[in-house]
Amino acid sequence: MSAEISTEAVPEQSPQQSLSTAAARNLATTTKTVPQMQGITSRWLLRVLPWVEVSGGTYRVNRRLTYAVGGGRVAVSQTADQAAVVPPSLREIPLFAGFADEAVLGSLAAAFDQRQVAAGEVIAERGQPADGLYVVAHGKVNRTRAGAFGADAALGVVADGGYFGAGELTGEATWDHTAVALTDTTLLVLSRTRFDAILGQSQALQARVSDFHDAARLPQNRKGEKDITITSGHDGEPVLPATFADYELNPREYELSVAQTVLRVHTRVADLFNEPMNQLKEQLRLTVEALRERQEYEMVNNPDYGLLHNAVYSQRMHTHSGPPTPDDMDELLSRRRSTKAFIAHPRAIAAFGRECSRRGLYPHSTEVLGGNIPAWRGVPIFPCNKIPVTSEHTTSIIAMRTGEDDQGVVGLRQTGIPDEYEPGMNVRFMGIDDQALMSYLVTAYFSVAVLVPDALGILENVEIAQPFS
Repeated sequence: MSAEISTEAVPEQSPQQSLSTAAARNLATTTKTVPQMQGITSRWLLRVLPWVEVSGGTYRVNRRLTYAVGGGRVAVSQTADQAAVVPPSLREIPLFAGFADEAVLGSLAAAFDQRQVAAGEVIAERGQPADGLYVVAHGKVNRTRAGAFGADAALGVVADGGYFGAGELTGEATWDHTAVALTDTTLLVLSRTRFDAILGQSQALQARVSDFHDAARLPQNRKGEKDITITSGHDGEPVLPATFADYELNPREYELSVAQTVLRVHTRVADLFNEPMNQLKEQLRLTVEALRERQEYEMVNNPDYGLLHNAVYSQRMHTHSGPPTPDDMDELLSRRRSTKAFIAHPRAIAAFGRECSRRGLYPHSTEVLGGNIPAWRGVPIFPCNKIPVTSEHTTSIIAMRTGEDDQGVVGLRQTGIPDEYEPGMNVRFMGIDDQALMSYLVTAYFSVAVLVPDALGILENVEIAQPFS
């Protein structure tokens, strides 16, 4: 069948009777926005930290003398499927803290044997002979001990770089707790037999072990600080003890860190293209925003003073099952008094919300600086996308007490510096070069300090991947 061809005439276009919008726009003033920037975040960490004025550029944190040293995390290197202890990191174990003989540390590290255990396997059992020092190269190990009323009491989870059994190397001959692998775990084990062999050949190690036991017998409080002797509840006229509060001889000092960049603007742009917006002002505004973002990143991640790297091992804990549960958050909250803030990646906050919903819990929010922030037990959970997320979809949650008066975490800066643009930040004109480019040095000075160790805690290995329903 052949298609029919329409014979209707196409109507002619009527002539234009008014000015087109395309032509009219040549005479109109365009309404414009200032330059927008996707990289700007809420930067809650910079807003909630109390800032301390550091007039000399250096902040010294004086503390009472502490006998307990070490207590960090053992570094483990891995080649293919073989793991090994990094010898200098053995100093993070209190027994070897401050030990200077690199050769002996190397011998100790080489004496570790690698062992694979499956999830659910018992590694050490309460009451059985203690056979050595265990370092977790990869995986999670749960430790429990007998509770006061028969039920097991949790001692916490030990994960990558953690260790247990150091006290049993030279002390008790039996385990006082039970250790069970929560996941398939790679362990590095230093047996008592091998340790005793190295100990018998090294006078320096023997002296270190003796010093360690002597320090443990010194009067100290539960935080490891030199005790202040006090008598109470006495009658009559006994001789009262004399005492004093000793200080650390080498307190930590925080120097203000710096973030800098050089802003360049052509003089022709600055002279001619300033209506309705000042080009130099807008360039400077965006540069300052980028510097503040870098400042918050450094305060979280810097290996020297960043929060993630300055929490002591006793204030680090791991999730029991993977995602952040209310039980994990309660445990993190209980590690310190007067926790003022949680800092978490937005995806970690979402994962915590899913765990609460799964249990039928609906946490309240709290008002902070005019906005509603999710909270747990009344402590706000502030979002911070500077906390890294690993390729395995794990991250960390930070909990902290803040303020000098409360011996917490404080931000450091110096105000009143030359050419100050914002507190702790200045903009200095550097001149015009032979290409007519104006240069401005934009600098931010800052740092962050932890006044006492229990002011900062971290929940590690927080899984944020959403499970399949």
